Amino acid sequence: MSYVVTEDCLDCKYTSCAAVCPVEAFHEGPEMLYINPDVCIDCNACVSECPVDAIFPDFDLPSKSKAMVQLNEAGSKNFPVIVNSKAALRGPKCIEREKEK
Repeated sequence: MSYVVTEDCLDCKYTSCAAVCPVEAFHEGPEMLYINPDVCIDCNACVSECPVDAIFPDFDLPSKSKAMVQLNEAGSKNFPVIVNSKAALRGPKCIEREKEK
């Protein structure tokens, strides 16, 4: 099992989840974060840190997010590790989703 960052992170990129990860499983892309499934230890620490509820265990993904498993795997290979919090991206798509909730 591994945790997966879903499309709800897209254009938001809050990073508090990466700061609590004990194994440096998060990678930072230009618009969102990704979790490396080979590094994730399923500790669940990141889930409660995500203010947009964008992180799920791979076995409990919403049906709309099934493709995110492969996207996280690819993103974790193509982008650098992130271990610290920094200012969120909070782009237009993110702000719109936050208004909808």
